[in-house]
Amino acid sequence: MTAVATPETPETTSETATRMPRRTRSAAWLRERGMGATILVSAISAAFGVLLLSATGYIAAWVDADPYLGGGETVTVVLGILSVLLVGVAIYVAAIVTANTFATIVAGRVRRIALMRLIGASARSQRGEVARQGLIVGTLGAAVGLVAGVAAAALLLWWGGNALGLDVAYDILQPVLVLPAAVVALTTWAGAWSGSRRVLSVTPLQAIAGSTPRRHDEAAASRGRNVAAVALFVAGAALLALGVVVGMLNPLGVVVAFVGGILSFSGLALGAVLIMPPLLRLTGRLFGRSAPARLAAENALRYPERASRMAIGVVMGVTLVVMFAVANESVKAVMTASSGGEPPAEMMRVMDTFAAIMMGLVAVSAFIAGVGLVNLLTIGIVQRRRELGLLRALGLTSAQVRRVVLLEAVHVTITALLFGLVLGVVYGWVAAQSLLGSVSVPPAWSSPTLVAPAIPWLPVLVVVVATALLTAVATVVPTRLATRVTAVEALAE
Repeated sequence: MTAVATPETPETTSETATRMPRRTRSAAWLRERGMGATILVSAISAAFGVLLLSATGYIAAWVDADPYLGGGETVTVVLGILSVLLVGVAIYVAAIVTANTFATIVAGRVRRIALMRLIGASARSQRGEVARQGLIVGTLGAAVGLVAGVAAAALLLWWGGNALGLDVAYDILQPVLVLPAAVVALTTWAGAWSGSRRVLSVTPLQAIAGSTPRRHDEAAASRGRNVAAVALFVAGAALLALGVVVGMLNPLGVVVAFVGGILSFSGLALGAVLIMPPLLRLTGRLFGRSAPARLAAENALRYPERASRMAIGVVMGVTLVVMFAVANESVKAVMTASSGGEPPAEMMRVMDTFAAIMMGLVAVSAFIAGVGLVNLLTIGIVQRRRELGLLRALGLTSAQVRRVVLLEAVHVTITALLFGLVLGVVYGWVAAQSLLGSVSVPPAWSSPTLVAPAIPWLPVLVVVVATALLTAVATVVPTRLATRVTAVEALAE
C-alpha cells in the first residue's frame, strides 16, 4: 500500500491499467502452470495432423501403385474422405483440450483479473490478453509439432516400407502439411478465447471479497447453455442415424455421420456440467463412507466445472481409441457380409495395414487426454491450497488428503472410461456402416449391407488397462503437491 505516497488521478489510474499488463506480460506468463502443457498439446495436435496427412497420402500412393487395387475409385474416395475426417478429429480434440485448460487457468486468475478491473482495466481487454496468450502458445506448439510431425512421418513411412515390404514412391515434404499447424495455432487461439469467457463475469469487488467456484446447481442454472447442449446432441444423433441411412446408398454417408458425431459430442461436452458431476458422485459412493471417500465424491458437485473438464477430456481420448478399434472390426464384418464369406485376402491385407497405422496415430489422442488430465489435476491442486490447508487444520492427515486427490482422479477415470466405451462403440459402428454400407465386395458383390457392431475385446481391454495406468501416472504430481500444503501456509494466503 506504499503507492499512496504518489497522488493518483483517474487519468493516471487508467493509464496504469493499460500499461501494467504489457509490463508484466513479457514472457513471465509462459511459466504459469498450464501454459507448458498447452504448448505440448498444440505440438502433439499439429504433429498428429501432419502424421495423419502423411499416412493417408502414403496409403493412397500405395493403393494407386498396387496392381490389384490400382485405379480403384472407391478406395481413393474412401482414403480422401478419411484423411479429411481424421485431420478434423485432431483439430477438434485440440480445441476441447485447449478450451478446458484455459478455462481452468482463468479460474485461478480471478483475483488478479479482479484487481486489474479495480484499477480501471476492462473485462474485454483482459479477455483479449488471454486470447493473445493462447495464440502465442498455439503458434509455438504448432511450429514444434510441424517439425516433429514431419520427422515422425518420415520414420513411420520408412518403417512401413521395410517391415511390410512396401516400395512406394512418396515425397514426405508436402505443402499441405503446413495446414494442420496453421489450423492448430488458430484453434488454440479460439480455444483460449472460448475458455476465457468467465473473464466477462469477474467484478472488481472480487479483488477484495474473493471468489468461490460455482456449485452444481449454479452451474446447471444456465438455461442458454442447457438448451444449446440438448439441441446439439439431438441434431447430432439425428445426423448419425441419417449418415447410416445415406451410407447404404453412398460412401459419402460418413460425412453426414461425421458432422453428427461432432455435433453430438459437442452437445455432451457443453452439457458435461449437468451430466458428469452426478455420475462422478455415484461412482464415488462405491468407494465406501470414509471421510476421504465422501469428500472426493462430494467434490464433484462442489466443483462441477473442474470435474467436468477433467472427465470430458478422458471421455474424448477413450472414445477416439475405441471408436477406431470398433470401426476397424465393423468394417471387416461389413466386407465379410458383402462378399458372402471371406473377402479377397489382398483387400483384407490393405485394411489391416491401414487399421494398424490409424490405430497407432489415434493412440496419440489418448496421450493428449493424459496430458490434459495431469494438467487439470495439477492446476486444481494449486488453486485449492486454501481448501487443502483447511482440511489439514480440521485434522486430516497428509495421507488422507493424498487419498482425496487420488480418489477424485479414480472417480473421473472410471466414469469417463465407461462413458467413453459406450460412445466409442456407437461412433465406431456408425462410421463403418456409413462408409462401407453401400460398397460391394467380391465374390458375392452384395449391397447394401447392414451388420451389428463388432467389438474387438483385446483392444478394449488394452484401453481399460492403459486408462488405469494413466490414472496412476496422472496423480503422481498432484498428490505430491497436495501433501506439501501446510495448514498455516495455506490459510495465510
